[in-house]
Amino acid sequence: MVVLGIKDLIKMIKTKTKKSISIASRKAKARTAQNWVAKQISELLDIPWGVDTSIEPRRMGQPGVDIRLDEITKPLFNWSLEVKNSEVWNLPAAIKQVKENQMEETDWLVILKKNNHEYVAVLSAEVFFDLLKLIPNQKKGRNLK
Repeated sequence: MVVLGIKDLIKMIKTKTKKSISIASRKAKARTAQNWVAKQISELLDIPWGVDTSIEPRRMGQPGVDIRLDEITKPLFNWSLEVKNSEVWNLPAAIKQVKENQMEETDWLVILKKNNHEYVAVLSAEVFFDLLKLIPNQKKGRNLK
């Protein structure tokens, strides 16, 4: 016979009644984030995005980076992207994944999103400082006034 304390019973109830997000909802969240990133790239380059265009979010379950760029667009935006929209971020796993899928002659970039939080970009610190060197004036940040 197993005797459970009140704390054990409460834990069991919480575990069994905890709602998890459905697979369809997870895929929809991922698509939303990928579409947002594709739209940002499109606006930056003034190139259309969508299915069968120069900038295309990868369909769920397909191998490779999350945003597919055609041969014309790739030289203009030379990043391999991994996009995550989740309440729990496993940053080392996301970085490992983007590096495994990294295209030749690109830098890797992870874009993260969480409910009620802004999008966050993660890249190599070396690349970050190389990009800052490209800014021509002394100040190496945005004007936030």
